[in-house]
Amino acid sequence: MSPTPNELRDIAKIIRRDVLTMTLESGSGHIGGSLSAVDLLTVLYWDRMRVNPERPRWEDRDRFVLSKAHASPALYAALARRGYFDVRELMTFRKLKSMLQGFPDMQRTPGIDASVGSPGQGLSIANGLAMAAKRDGKTFRVYCLMGDGEAHEGQIWEAAMTAAHHGLDRVCAIMDRNMMMGDGSTEDIVALSPLADKWRTFNWHVIEVDGHNIEQIQAAFSKADSVKERPTLVLARTVKGKGVPFMENKAEWHDRKLTEELYEEAMKALA
Repeated sequence: MSPTPNELRDIAKIIRRDVLTMTLESGSGHIGGSLSAVDLLTVLYWDRMRVNPERPRWEDRDRFVLSKAHASPALYAALARRGYFDVRELMTFRKLKSMLQGFPDMQRTPGIDASVGSPGQGLSIANGLAMAAKRDGKTFRVYCLMGDGEAHEGQIWEAAMTAAHHGLDRVCAIMDRNMMMGDGSTEDIVALSPLADKWRTFNWHVIEVDGHNIEQIQAAFSKADSVKERPTLVLARTVKGKGVPFMENKAEWHDRKLTEELYEEAMKALA
């Protein structure tokens, strides 16, 4: 039985606390963009995707590609809490010889379906997985979580055209639209708006949601499952640093280091 929305919110809070604890322990890591993606990951791994943590390489599982690879703390915490590996492993994040490096590595970490790192590449990988599934008669879906800053990369738009051209209806891309990059606002650096209209012009089905509203996220993924002959983008309006007031909508928390004092303040906000 799937968790209730309130149970999903509780899981998301646990994951946010994990993100803070593991990045404090490592002394580094991208916190702001991890916190903005947590609710999306929670719904995917606990409510939507067909996965089996005891069989991470199960052939018919749904696939997930973290194109915004810097948000690995959120993904690792979700995988640990979902049962792919011991939660204590989170404390090895970014340490020498750890299976939890800064960017996800499918050769090291159970539950990782694609090794990622450079911005803008994830959707191309998702397309490849979906095309292989179509060729092999498989029914699994492929989810790809992108950051909005990645939409400045030309490869994103090449992949968007490719997915639409091939009618990859098993591709569900999710854009974490937190409006912030490491250098400031996405709109100040290179304006992306009207972003939904751009994707629609590329013949994608677009669903716009509040990326922190569990019920809206659930409904969006359910709707995406019914779309045929073209891919779907869930455009999720989010808040960078969500859940920690002094981090919210602050570009400096893209990859700023936590101190013990700030960690305690953040954990109180998530109590």
